[in-house]
Amino acid sequence: MSNIIEDLYYGNLEPQETQSGLAHELKSKLKKLNSVEDKLRVMMPSESKRILDEYIDAYNDFSCCSCADAFISGFKHGARFIHDTFIG
Repeated sequence: MSNIIEDLYYGNLEPQETQSGLAHELKSKLKKLNSVEDKLRVMMPSESKRILDEYIDAYNDFSCCSCADAFISGFKHGARFIHDTFIG
């Protein structure tokens, strides 16, 4: 029988690759985001495009940290629920 903690440790389990019920909605929202960005870029002079690229990079860095924080927080809450359910 597989141990989920060992699978996570050895890289056999990749939570970020798990498809959630929101996968379709996320794809739709990403498509809209890309469309709006393309429209914006057409209207912008080059210097503004460079600043937009910096903003997008900074936002992506923030988003990655925020998603990791949410994952860790959710994992800890889940562990507490399990602990309280079976032990506490």
